[in-house]
Amino acid sequence: MIKITFPDSKIREYEKGVTGYQIAKSLSNSLAKEILSITVNKELWDISRPIVEDASIRLHKWNDNEGKHAFWHSSAHLMAEALQIMYPGVKFGIGPAIENGFYYDVDLGNKVLTDKDLPKIEAKMKELVRQKNNYVREEVTKKKALEFFATKDETYKVELISELEDGTISFYKQGEFTDLCRGPHLANTAPIKSIKLLSIAGAYWRGDEKRKQLTRIYGISFPKQKFLEEHLVMLEEAKKRDHRKIGKELELFAFSQRVGQGLPLWLPKGAMLRERLENFLKKVQKAHGYEPVISPHIGQKELYVTSGHYAKYGHDSFQPINTPVENEEFLLKPMNCPHHCEIYKTKPRSYKDLPVRFAEFGTVYRYEQSGELHGLTRVRGFTQDDAHIFCRPDQLKEEFKKVIDIVLYIFKTLDFKDFITQISLRDASNSEKYIGSDENWEKAENAILEAAKEKELEYIIEKGEAAFYGPKLDFMVRDAIGRKWQLGTIQVDYNLPERFELEYVGSDDLRHRPVMIHRAPFGSMERFVAVLIEHTAGKFPLWLTPEQIAILPISEKYNDYAKKVLSLLNNYDIRGVVDERNEKIGRKIRDNELKRIPYMLIVGEQESVTGSVSVRRQGEGDKGSMSIEGFAQLLNEAVKKELA
Repeated sequence: MIKITFPDSKIREYEKGVTGYQIAKSLSNSLAKEILSITVNKELWDISRPIVEDASIRLHKWNDNEGKHAFWHSSAHLMAEALQIMYPGVKFGIGPAIENGFYYDVDLGNKVLTDKDLPKIEAKMKELVRQKNNYVREEVTKKKALEFFATKDETYKVELISELEDGTISFYKQGEFTDLCRGPHLANTAPIKSIKLLSIAGAYWRGDEKRKQLTRIYGISFPKQKFLEEHLVMLEEAKKRDHRKIGKELELFAFSQRVGQGLPLWLPKGAMLRERLENFLKKVQKAHGYEPVISPHIGQKELYVTSGHYAKYGHDSFQPINTPVENEEFLLKPMNCPHHCEIYKTKPRSYKDLPVRFAEFGTVYRYEQSGELHGLTRVRGFTQDDAHIFCRPDQLKEEFKKVIDIVLYIFKTLDFKDFITQISLRDASNSEKYIGSDENWEKAENAILEAAKEKELEYIIEKGEAAFYGPKLDFMVRDAIGRKWQLGTIQVDYNLPERFELEYVGSDDLRHRPVMIHRAPFGSMERFVAVLIEHTAGKFPLWLTPEQIAILPISEKYNDYAKKVLSLLNNYDIRGVVDERNEKIGRKIRDNELKRIPYMLIVGEQESVTGSVSVRRQGEGDKGSMSIEGFAQLLNEAVKKELA
C-alpha cells in the first residue's frame, strides 16, 4: 500500500500502482468523468499513469490550467495523427499546448497548406476522436528513440532526441501515431468533443531564421460544443478590438517599411495619449520619492558584459556598432539597468541616503525575428517605464510593497479589475541558468513571498521562470473579454550590485552592498497602450483620451461660434476639435462616434444666441442643453472621479 496526500492534507491509502483516474473514481464517479490530469509530487502526469510510491497529489478538471494543458496537448497529437494520414511523408517538429489551444510545426515538403485545407483536417480529427484511442505512454532508451525516428526519417525529432539525456525519454502513442513527448495526455481521445483549427503561419525551426521555415497550424478544442461557440464569439470580439485596427482608425500609430519592421511611429494623437500616460506615472512616482534620470540609447559592449546581459541575451541584440577606434564596440541599449547602476556609482552613498529611486522612460532595442513581430505588443524598439531602487537589505520588503501599491493604483485608475500575480522563482536544479549565490537567491525569494502575502495578493508560483539575476513578481491582467496579459513586473536583484561593485557606507562605517529592485508598472509603453486599446475598444477614460470633445456646427455659419466654444473650454484644460466639414449634422455625429470621442457638442442658432451647447455622450445619446461653464464643470468632475 502507498499513502496519497490530498490538497486538504488528508491522507488515504491505495494499492501500489494506483492511477489518478482510479483515485478520482474512489472519491466519486462524476469526478472520475471530469478528471483530465493529475499533479504527482509537483509533476504533471497522465491520469492513467501508475503511482508506485507515497505521493502528494492534485486532480485537475477542465477549469484548471493543468487540465486544459493535457487536453490541448492531446489535441495537438490528434491533429498530428490526422496530418500523418492525410499527408504521407510529413515530418513533425514540436506540438505543444499554449495558453489558448495548441499548435504543431510540420514540414510538408513541397505541399503548401492553406486555410481551405483546415476543415478537411478538422473532419479527419473528429473521425479519429470517435475511435476513442488511448494515449499510451512508453519510457524508452535514447538508442531506441533515435533508431525509431531515424527509420521514419524524422530529422527534427532526431535532433531533439540527440540533446536529451538517456533515461529521460518517453513516447506517446494513440492509434497509428507515435510521438516523442513528456506528456501529460488524456486517457483517450473521447473527451475531445469540439475542434476548430484557427490559422496557419510560418515558423522557423527552433526560432532560427537561418533554418527551414515550417508550417505552424494553430487550433483549439473543448469538451463541449458550447465552449467552442463561446470562444469563437470572443475571437470575433477580439478582432473588433484589435489594437492594430483601432490604432489605424484613431490615427494613433503607424509602421513604415522604410523606417523598419517593429519600429512604431507615434502619430500626434498617439503621442498625446502616450504623453498623458507618462505624465500620470511621473506624478505618481514623484509622490513616492523617485528621481528622474536619462541615459543614452547606446552603451559600450563591456557594460552589458559586466551586467551579464550580453552572455544571456547577446544573440537577441542588434549587431555591435563599431567605431573608428580599434576594438571599440557599442550596442543599441537593450535594457536600462546597467546604465542606472553607473548613475548610482557617480558619488559615494551613505546608509542615510538609501533608498535611492531612479526612474526613466528609457527606450531600448532588441532584435525580434520578423515572424514574431505583432503590432505594438512585439516590437524591436520600445520604451520601458523603468525604475531601479537601490536600498538596504532591511528596507527591501517595505520598498517592494510600495511598488505593489503603485501598480495597484495604476490598475484601479485604468479599470483593470481582474488580475492575479505570478511569483517567478529559480529552478534550483538548473543553477547554470542563474547568477549569484544561493543565500542571496533565498533572501530575494523570501522577500517577494512575504510582501505578496502581506499585501494579500492572489498569486501563483512558477519555478524556473525567474530572471537570470533574480526572482520577480509579474501582474497578469484579464481584459474586458477575458484574455490574459502580462503587464507590470517587479524584480529583486542582489547580483547586479555585486557585478558593478555598488556600495554604501553603513552606520558601522563599513562598506555594504545595496539591494536592487527593478520595476516597470506598465512594462513597456507600446505593449501597455496596445492592451489598453483592446481592453477599452478604443474608448479611453476621459482624462486620457487625446480628444475629449468634438464640436459640431450645424452649418458653416456657426463655425466661428464653435471655435469660440473650443477656446473657452481650452481654458478649463478640455481638449477637443471643431468639425468644420460641410456635411450634414447626422453624418458628423456618425463619424465622430466612430472616432470614439467621448462628448459631442452640437451648436447652431439657439446655442449661439444663449451661449450654450447641446451635449451628446458617446454611446448614450443626447444629454440636453447646458451652459459652456456647466459642461466644463461636468466634464472636469468626471475626470476627477476617474483619477480619485
